[in-house]
Amino acid sequence: GNAWPAPAHAMTVDSSAAARIPRLRREVVASSPNLLEHWAQRTCAAHPTALLPARDYSLSQQSTQELAFDALCAVRRAGERQSVASSCPHRATAMLSGKFPGAAAMRKAAGVVSCLASARALGTADLRYVSPPSSDAAGQVAKPAKYPRELYPEIECSESGLLSVGDGHELYYDVSGNPDGIPAIFLHGGPGAGCSPRSRRFFDPAAFKIVVLDQRGSGRSAPNAADDLEASLVGNTTPKLVEDIEALRAHCGIDKWGLVLGGSWGSTLALAYAEAHPDRVRTLLLRGVFLFEPSEVDYLFATGGASGQHPQAWASYVKYIADTSDDFETERSNLLAAYWKRLQSRDVETRLAAASAFVGYELSISKTFVDPAIIEECLSTPSQLVPFAVMEVHYMLHQGMMTRGQLLANVGNLANLETVKISHGRADYVCQPRSAYRLAEALEAKKVDVALDFVAAAGHSDTEPGLVDSMIKHSDAIRDLLQKKPNS
Repeated sequence: GNAWPAPAHAMTVDSSAAARIPRLRREVVASSPNLLEHWAQRTCAAHPTALLPARDYSLSQQSTQELAFDALCAVRRAGERQSVASSCPHRATAMLSGKFPGAAAMRKAAGVVSCLASARALGTADLRYVSPPSSDAAGQVAKPAKYPRELYPEIECSESGLLSVGDGHELYYDVSGNPDGIPAIFLHGGPGAGCSPRSRRFFDPAAFKIVVLDQRGSGRSAPNAADDLEASLVGNTTPKLVEDIEALRAHCGIDKWGLVLGGSWGSTLALAYAEAHPDRVRTLLLRGVFLFEPSEVDYLFATGGASGQHPQAWASYVKYIADTSDDFETERSNLLAAYWKRLQSRDVETRLAAASAFVGYELSISKTFVDPAIIEECLSTPSQLVPFAVMEVHYMLHQGMMTRGQLLANVGNLANLETVKISHGRADYVCQPRSAYRLAEALEAKKVDVALDFVAAAGHSDTEPGLVDSMIKHSDAIRDLLQKKPNS
């Protein structure tokens, strides 16, 4: 497809939001009957308050597809749960208000939405290559086991925005909790998974100034990989992400992070950041440690290490490549490269199918009791699904954009941390427990205070009740420690 120039006019929306919302790049290929629908899903999911074109359409224009696309973009995809509006209600803006040129045409075009939605439901998850969950006779999915500690109550953000960090990227961030509290940042996993309002709930809002951000190419940051794959990958490296955290720290007027919390890939990024800027971090809380050693990448995505416990999931992961390959004997030797080839395809169906197979594999081995609804939600939300797959494969193919063994080799840079808390599921088949143990040993050798908690009956996901309990206890312990030494 070809990039269209940005429209000359836009809807009238809240000026502070409008100044930060990018005009999305849009592609239309007439030969693909499904492309409009997919791009509309992506646009609505990534930017529910995005500026819409305000052209006056006429029958003389090449307008059937163009009009249908804009109409679809004007309607939030049903079921989208992680919009700017739901995270920060004060950011929500009116859609189709009629106060802009072309409003009548837009309202007329909205009729196209019901036609397309009737023909094919928007946001349908592709589960063809997702293995079925194990049995759950005890009903743990519906009623998880109770632990002493649970997430803090839901909290709205008090500030949010898009921070320009160069290379064409604008990073979504929001701030919540106590504005005068201990500065804390949540680093999401993936790479590419993005944050949600739930990310704020691992911190005591009365004690912490809580900052969350969506990393380059993911979540509500722009460009999202689902909107513009090529642009989302520009400057998308670990060193750049590390400097993005520094830029956000300075932007928020924070001298030093009291707590950096990262899970899975977020633990990798937290370590990389703390090693690069040890004078800007007081403590770390890590969940599901991933050191980006070659053996970890191979175990998860190349040699089938997880197949010992999840044979169906691994078989489905491989089968997608086998079913779509012209030379499987060659491609099976580098499955990550095979997935990357499909994720870069010009055919939208191929890209989404590859993303669904890849992400479906990881999600199906991430929890002790797998909730199919969580998998379906992710796989039916392109703004979440596509960055998750694209960024993860991108980083896995490039060794995390770090030198081999970098994080353990540089652990001496963390010698002045006040404490490091680690929560790791004993049944984590995504990030192996031995990585957490190796890190703890390396830190202890440098005389760093370390608390490593291997949580029984817990997998990888931070939705595991046992991991939530462990992380909240660690977060509270850090709160108590830092409140005793506020000026360190």
